Amino acid sequence: MLRLGTRSQSLVRGRPAHFSGFKQPRLRVRAMATAAVAADTSKAYDDLAAKLRELDALNGISGLLGWDELVMMPEGAVGSRGAQKSALAGVLYDKRTDQQLGQLLKQLKDATAELDPVQAAVVRDAYRSYVRETAIPKELAQRIAKLETDAYVTWVAARKASDFSQFAPYLQQWVDVNKQKAAAIDPAKPAYDVLLDDYEKGMTAARLDEIFAEVRKGLVPLIAELRSKGTPPNDEWLKGTFDIDKQAALCKEVALELGFNTDTGRLDVSVHPFTGGAHPTDVRMTTRFKEHDLTEGLTGAIHETGHALYEQGRNLDKDWEGLPVNSALSMGIHESQSLFWERMVALSKPFAAWLLPRIMQHFPDFPERSASDFFEALNVIKSPSLIRVEADEVTYPMHIILRYEIERGLMDGSIKVSDVPAVWNAKMKEYLGTAPENDAQGCLQDVHWSAGPFGYFPTYSLGAMYACQIYEYAKQQLPELEQQIQQGNFKPLREWLNENIHRKGSLYPSGDELMQAVTGSALKPQTFLAYLRSKYGQLYKLN
Repeated sequence: MLRLGTRSQSLVRGRPAHFSGFKQPRLRVRAMATAAVAADTSKAYDDLAAKLRELDALNGISGLLGWDELVMMPEGAVGSRGAQKSALAGVLYDKRTDQQLGQLLKQLKDATAELDPVQAAVVRDAYRSYVRETAIPKELAQRIAKLETDAYVTWVAARKASDFSQFAPYLQQWVDVNKQKAAAIDPAKPAYDVLLDDYEKGMTAARLDEIFAEVRKGLVPLIAELRSKGTPPNDEWLKGTFDIDKQAALCKEVALELGFNTDTGRLDVSVHPFTGGAHPTDVRMTTRFKEHDLTEGLTGAIHETGHALYEQGRNLDKDWEGLPVNSALSMGIHESQSLFWERMVALSKPFAAWLLPRIMQHFPDFPERSASDFFEALNVIKSPSLIRVEADEVTYPMHIILRYEIERGLMDGSIKVSDVPAVWNAKMKEYLGTAPENDAQGCLQDVHWSAGPFGYFPTYSLGAMYACQIYEYAKQQLPELEQQIQQGNFKPLREWLNENIHRKGSLYPSGDELMQAVTGSALKPQTFLAYLRSKYGQLYKLN
């Protein structure tokens, strides 16, 4: 022992610095430095998470104010609610653009290699949001806020008069403002890509062109063939008068059977159906009913239930709760969950067999028809299909593609605002075989362009395609799925979606990457087209 000690000392004193005795102190210094950096990164992440969770809580308050305004608020409270929302918006803006938040994000973005996948996703999405919030100059933000009000008022009047020329100057302003906004956020990217990223993270116009070209190529001839050669199912027998209270009771029963949890949510009636709330434990769902249309209330309630199940199913693990990674990945993915239940499940033959007896219980005078008759009547293609919100699942994508192509043209200059009605009508004739008689039925039918959200429309059809691909894969993973649906056993499917979609939140940076992780492939429009051709080919007896 003494000899070893003596030898060690002599080696330390007598050998050059590259010898092992001189390495240990330097390794210890490096290890200490690495540990200090790791500790600094860990503290920075904890500080960031605290700020983001506070923002999430404030956003929850904003969500509750919005829900209350549309569902419960007395008319006389409009002024005070406006002041409350304005005050809260100011607080949120200050916190979203806080310099310390930006410094933390910059520090952590440079230290991504030290973060786990969940933390990296938090930093990625929080940084993206911070850049977008802080890039827009105050003057431009104020112009946008004013234009939202002015353009909406003008759109209402123009639609009533069926006169696009009244609205045209405001649409031109939105084109100009959106170009400025995109240039402020990322001048290196095409303007439409920047705008699209607000609603569908990771999507580009080039990728949309690829997807929509495939859909257009397959759908236009299918629609023409179904109309010229197909035999439409009979849906006349669905018409009647249906008590509103009984419709509400039926829709609540269906929503609960699908899995909507009233311990962490509530269901109400509003003029425009929506799903909102404050937190996965406080989800507010609304729907509406028409006395002479039973199916609209049912499909609307099921649609909103799909949104609500996504919200209630978000990941509440401590590393996820209240952070951007726990948010819905995109508008398209959120829409996929509502359309999954509304179209892939509720418009299927197994679901028709489950639903029909429940309708009979609530409406004893409902015509006595078979489940097959009911399934066929629910899936009639609109002819003509002039109005987007009334379109069926076959014609709907062409309504979206038309709007996308016009938005792209307005942004790249290939379409002038004054030419929108003519372009609209020509594309309607080409894609759907019909043209509107006036602007109110045509290019003025949607409220969207009065608010300027270019890039929003595509998410509707992306959602339908995501839903179809997810459902086809779910059938492989759950071999008894359609039998379970017919029996009203929705739990296996709901839990599968919760594990594979809901709880994944925004872990992946794009819908394509989520699809790759869940189904083994990025979004494939061919899957959607094959589904439509198979289903409607049989329904319309093309085969």
